[in-house]
Amino acid sequence: MQAAPPVRATAIPSFTTALRAVESLLMSSGQRTARRNAWTSVLEDRRRAKDRVETQRVIEQSLSVRP
Repeated sequence: MQAAPPVRATAIPSFTTALRAVESLLMSSGQRTARRNAWTSVLEDRRRAKDRVETQRVIEQSLSVRP
């Protein structure tokens, strides 16, 4: 009876990991950092916009409740 070869379990990279690998091949380190910083800024702007809309809604609601 022959022993089975050892099984190597390697995780399949996520889509994000694959994109970052391609990005690292195509761009220099500074460009990657700039792109990530830009995306972080976009996400932060979206969060602030959402907060502004919520604040406006609360203000309008409180003004309409007053007699």
